[in-house]
Amino acid sequence: MTLETVLLVAAALVSVGLYGALSQQVVVMVMMGLELMIGGVLLALGGFWWFLAPDPSGQVLLLVVLAAMTVEMAIGFAMATLLHRRAEVDMTDMTAELHE
Repeated sequence: MTLETVLLVAAALVSVGLYGALSQQVVVMVMMGLELMIGGVLLALGGFWWFLAPDPSGQVLLLVVLAAMTVEMAIGFAMATLLHRRAEVDMTDMTAELHE
């Protein structure tokens, strides 16, 4: 596996995530698109660290960012679930009307 292959897979993940985030209206699907985009960026960063400077400190930072991303997505899914249970809202257009 080469750096070019890793970057190609990372670009594919970011592209699919961007399409998913922009084309979907359900909050959970938008969050899944964002998750794919962040995963692609993390894969590219991990590939750079692995192939250019295989220092373990960079990989530890990558794991910390991955853990923070997991917590952030768990909080987002909890908020989407709460929003759906209280207001029966799961579309991004409908959530904009809640603050009124």
